[in-house]
Amino acid sequence: MVDSDKSSFSSTEMAPENDGPTKANLRAGENAEETIKRLLSTYDIGSKLRQLRLRKKIALIDLGRHTGLSASMLSQLENGKLIPTLPTLTRIAMVFDVGLEFFFGEKRQKRVFSIVRAQERMVFPEQPESAFPGYYFEVLNYGAVDKGLNAYLADFPKHENHHSKEHSHEGSEFIHILSGDLSIFYQNEEHVLHAGDSVYFEASEPHAYQGHSETPTKAIVITTPPRL
Repeated sequence: MVDSDKSSFSSTEMAPENDGPTKANLRAGENAEETIKRLLSTYDIGSKLRQLRLRKKIALIDLGRHTGLSASMLSQLENGKLIPTLPTLTRIAMVFDVGLEFFFGEKRQKRVFSIVRAQERMVFPEQPESAFPGYYFEVLNYGAVDKGLNAYLADFPKHENHHSKEHSHEGSEFIHILSGDLSIFYQNEEHVLHAGDSVYFEASEPHAYQGHSETPTKAIVITTPPRL
């Protein structure tokens, strides 16, 4: 559910670009610094630093003398409590005669497991500038990296006279209706789905949606990247 417009469902996560709330009770997700820390933690820099130090049989105090860093700071770096800056990491790398690629050449091998709490999700409209958006959506797996799919919880308000903006994107799309009725316009045909119905289609074909229920139609929407 995406096109080049940031107002559509995306095959990659989106960040809010609006100046204010788009719907009541929006909660902020992780900030930029938290995102950087999370991504850098996947390289397990602290563990690699500790392995280097123990291999050379250097105490923290001695390493501190060589680098100009305190033993306390080095201990926090090894335990993953601090994320080193590049100048700090360069000092350490010079002591051990390794390049920076030693710390970034291989990520920690760990299976993806990412929880998104209900209160952490944010709600976005199809088109922020529209007075009558065709749908609102919440990204259900925004915190995961290297995702094989994207999942959304979508609300489709009732609009008798018009449907959402027609759009297309690479990959496939799957929609399961949780409640209400939804029309999907695909290849010049209208298909009406009711609660409990599902649909799967190639999303490179232009498509659009229209809610018909008095209360917003709710659906789970899943998009996948293109097949190789």
